Amino acid sequence: MTDYYRGSGDADSTQQHPTQGFQGQGFQGSAYPPPPAYGPTTLPVGGTATATAHRRAKRPVALLAAVAIAAAVIGGGTAALVGNYTGGGTDSTGTTVSGTTVSQSSAGTVAGVAQAVSPAIVEINATSTSGEATGSGVIITSDGEIITNNHVIAGASSIKVRLSTGKSYTAQVVGTDANKDLALIKLEGASGLKTATLGNSDQVKVGDQVVAIGSPEGLTGTVTSGIISALNRDVTVAKEQDQGQQQQPQRGGGNWPFEFGGQQFNGDTGSSKTTYKALQTDASLNPGNSGGALINMNGEIIGINSAMYAPSSSSASGSSGAGSVGLGFAIPVNTVKSDLSALRSGGTG
Repeated sequence: MTDYYRGSGDADSTQQHPTQGFQGQGFQGSAYPPPPAYGPTTLPVGGTATATAHRRAKRPVALLAAVAIAAAVIGGGTAALVGNYTGGGTDSTGTTVSGTTVSQSSAGTVAGVAQAVSPAIVEINATSTSGEATGSGVIITSDGEIITNNHVIAGASSIKVRLSTGKSYTAQVVGTDANKDLALIKLEGASGLKTATLGNSDQVKVGDQVVAIGSPEGLTGTVTSGIISALNRDVTVAKEQDQGQQQQPQRGGGNWPFEFGGQQFNGDTGSSKTTYKALQTDASLNPGNSGGALINMNGEIIGINSAMYAPSSSSASGSSGAGSVGLGFAIPVNTVKSDLSALRSGGTG
């Protein structure tokens, strides 16, 4: 139906003269007839009622698209709105982040990061002559390549890996680098696995929010959060399973001895040791978090958790520690990325 008597602000006001539609109907002179309760239908030349209705039906869609664009300028979400109303755009349930999917409604939140990345974090149980070591790992390929700490799988005769779904696999060591406390293992017969995105640790700043995911004390998929406390910390860890590491073999993936600031923590590092630059975090890390992920709020891996201080006051009783005191360290992910080729070739040490 054609609108009559539009205000001067209407985009179509120049195309419809107020007397148009009354010509030839007996109205003469300059006086305007009163507006009808419902304006008569005027068809375009050569057009039909259906064509007119179709032309006018497009306006609400265009208006909604404009509203969606305006909303994006204010607070984001253009893709979801335009996609819903025009049938295009991205999936309104989330935004893909190269290997992980963080719900758009939860972007930048601990819950969003945990939901996206948890499927790519695994629990590792390594059996050796000294006992069982419980640690964590990060899936980096869909066929089951996993990054973890060298000390989690050092000396292992067998390695079992459990996914967040509860499914278990046997794994083999592909390569190790004791100098950087890194190892690459591969699941047997795995395919179609959810993988993690490796970020850029050079962009990490002190105060950045982070999320840690691992299996402390064998509690698979445990999520904690905190901030980056410091950068480029010199952390010294043992390269071999010396006597200092035999104190608590059942938690070999957690209470790995290390040195920091001239002090030793969690026991004696032994005579064979290595030092690397680490990210320091106050996110709660406990025995079993070793080899797990330190993640930024975009869902990207920025570090592999490798050392955490556990109070020694309870070690004599056989406990793995009194809990996290907010002093944890992670190997920067850029160190991991630079070492991947060597690990896939069997390792460098």
